[in-house]
Amino acid sequence: MTDRHRVVFTPSGREGTFDDGATALDAARELGVDLDSVCGGRGICGRCQVVPTVGALAKWQIEADGGELSPVGPTEAAYKGRRPIGEGARLGCQAAIRGDVVLDVPPESQLHAPVIRKDIDVGDLTLDPVTTLHAVYMPDAELGEDAALGPTVMRRLAEEWGVGVDSVSVEALRQLHAATSTDDRVVTAAVRRGPPAQVVRVWPGVVVSPLGIAIDIGSTTIAGHAVDLSTGEVLGSSGRMNPQIRLGEDLMSRVSYVMMNPGGDRQLTDIVREALAGLIDELSEQAGAAPQDVLEIVLVGNPIMHHIALGIDPTPLGQAPFVLATDQAVELPAPDLDLPCPSGRVWFAPCVAGHVGADTAAVILAEGPHRSDELQLLVDVGTNAEIVLGNAERLYAASSPTGPAFEGAQISCGQRATPGAIERVRIDPATFTPRLKVVGCDLWSDEPGFAEATAATGVTGICGSGIIEVLAEMYLVGVMSHDGVIDGSSAAAGGRIEPDGRTFSYVLHRPEGNGPVLRITQNDVRAVQLAKAALRAGIDLLMEHAGITDVADIRLAGAFGAHIDPLHALVLGLVPDAPLDGVRSVGNAAGAGAVRALLSAEQRRELIEVVGRVHKIETATEPRFQELFVGAMALPHATAPTSRLAQVVELPERPRGASVSGRRGRRRRGAQSTDEEAQ
Repeated sequence: MTDRHRVVFTPSGREGTFDDGATALDAARELGVDLDSVCGGRGICGRCQVVPTVGALAKWQIEADGGELSPVGPTEAAYKGRRPIGEGARLGCQAAIRGDVVLDVPPESQLHAPVIRKDIDVGDLTLDPVTTLHAVYMPDAELGEDAALGPTVMRRLAEEWGVGVDSVSVEALRQLHAATSTDDRVVTAAVRRGPPAQVVRVWPGVVVSPLGIAIDIGSTTIAGHAVDLSTGEVLGSSGRMNPQIRLGEDLMSRVSYVMMNPGGDRQLTDIVREALAGLIDELSEQAGAAPQDVLEIVLVGNPIMHHIALGIDPTPLGQAPFVLATDQAVELPAPDLDLPCPSGRVWFAPCVAGHVGADTAAVILAEGPHRSDELQLLVDVGTNAEIVLGNAERLYAASSPTGPAFEGAQISCGQRATPGAIERVRIDPATFTPRLKVVGCDLWSDEPGFAEATAATGVTGICGSGIIEVLAEMYLVGVMSHDGVIDGSSAAAGGRIEPDGRTFSYVLHRPEGNGPVLRITQNDVRAVQLAKAALRAGIDLLMEHAGITDVADIRLAGAFGAHIDPLHALVLGLVPDAPLDGVRSVGNAAGAGAVRALLSAEQRRELIEVVGRVHKIETATEPRFQELFVGAMALPHATAPTSRLAQVVELPERPRGASVSGRRGRRRRGAQSTDEEAQ
C-alpha cells in the first residue's frame, strides 16, 4: 500500500493526505489552496514557491526535520527564472512530498495576495483579474491528424488548467503559428473570462506578467498607471497635459467649441485618443513591455471627457437637462478607440449623472463611503468640483461650477503648478512680510540658498495651492476682511499694501533684479471667493439633503486636492468646520479607484452597484443653491460655526454690519501646518 502523508498549508490552514511522491503544487490544487503557477508545473515560472516549516509543530502535531520534501532535483537546480527562489523556499511543482509537512505559502506566491502598491494607494484588495495567463504545451502536429492550433490550445487549457474557453480571438490566431514554432512547444495564453471566455493573446514560451493600464482622463491632466494584473504591482506611472486645452480651458468652453465648429466633436475625440495612445506607449515602456502586450484598460473621467473619448457628442451635457448618453459601464475593444493595443479590452466606468462622472465613481470606490458607518465627505476640487457625501446607508453627489480660478486661471499672477510657481505662503502678522515656497525647490524664501536654487526658474507666478494659502494668510493677519476686502488702512505696513485704482493689492513677491512683481489684487480675491462659494454651497446643499449639520471626515481628492493644506482650506471656508485631523488629502483617488477596477472583476461589480445607489443633486435647479452661495462668499463663512477651527487658530473677529477688516489673527501654539512642522 502506498504511503500517505499529511500536508498542511499555512496561512490558509487547509490540509489533506496525499500519496508519497505527489508534488506540493498537486496538493495545493486539490485542496484549493491559493498557490500561483503560470507554467503548468514545468519549474520555469517560479511562482509556486512554498516554504517547509521545520521543528515541532504542536498545533498540527507534526515534527519536521527538513526531510519531508524530496531533494532539489536538476530542474529546480537549473532554475533561472525572473522570480528568484526565496531563502528556504522550494518550487512547489518540483518538491515531492516524502513525509508529514507544514508548507507556508508566502504572499508573493499567492494568486490572490494583497496588492503590492507603488505611487498609488488602492487600500486592501483581493486580486480578481478579468484576464489571466496560462502556459500550455502544444504537441507537434502529425500529418493526417486534426491539429488546428486554435482548438488545440483550447483543449490544452482544459487539460492542463481546467480552464474552459469558448473561442480564440482572431488576433490570437494570428499569433499562434509563430508562438508554437519554438523547440519546447510551450506557449502562454491570455484568457479573458466570460461568458464567453476567450483566448485573446498568445506568446511563445512562458510569460508571467499580464499587463493592464488604468487612466484618469481629466480636463486638465491625463494620468495613468501600468499594472501587473497577476500581482497588483504598479510598474509605471505617468501623466501629461490634456492637449484639448488648446481648444478650451474648461469643459464648457470645449462644449462651446463643438457647438460653434462643425466637426469639432471629432477633433476633440481625435486629440484625446492620440494623447491616450501616447500615454499607453509611455506606460508600456516603463513596464518593460509593448502596447501590444496590454490586455486590460480601465478608463475613468468626467462626463464630458467620457463622451468625447467614446466619440459621443458632448453638447447635451452643456445645457439643461444635462442628459447622459448612457449611465452604464461601456466595454469595447481597444482598437475601437484608436488605441495601439490589438489584444486589449477597454472598460469605461459608468458616470453618476450629467455633471458627476466616472472619475467620481472611481473616487467612491477607492475611498469607500458606502462601506463605512461613519459619514464621509469627498471633495474633488477642480474646474468642476465633484462632491460626494454619505455612508453605507445613503450617498449623495453633486457637481459645483467652481471655474478655473483654483488652477491659476482668472488670477492676475496665476499659473499652473510648474517650476517657479508659488505653492506655499506664510505671512508675518506684524510686518505682513511673506515667506514663499515654489514648485521645484524645497527651501523657503527666507532660507539661505533660496535665490541660487531658484535662479534658473525664478519666481514666476502662483498656482492653486498657493492661492488658497495666500488668501487664508491675508485674512488671518488682518490684510483682508471677513468679506474679502483688502484693507487699505494697512498701506503703511511693510509697503506690502498698495493702491490699485479704487481698491488695493497685496504685494506677494518683488524680485531684487529683473522679473515680474507678483500681486494679489481685489479682483483675484473675488475670483477665488466665487469659486470657493460655489464649492461650499454645493457641500452645504448636500448636507441639507442628507439632514445633517456636521461631518468630521473630509477627504480632498485630485491632483489639486493633494496639495491643499487642510488648515488653510478650513480658514478660507472651502469645507465645513471640522477637526483639523479630520481633513486630509487622499491624492489621486480617481486613479486608485480605476486601478481597483483594473485588478478585480468584483470591484467593477461593486462600482456599478454603488453608482446605482447614489442620489444625484443638480445644483443648477436647486432654489437653495443661490442663498447658500451668498453665505459662502464670506471668510470662512457668513453664518456657519467655526468652533473647531478656533481651537487651532486665532481667527479675526467677525464684523457686525458694514464690512470692516478684523483684528490680526495668529495661529495658536502647536497649530502650525504640516509644512512648517517639517522645517
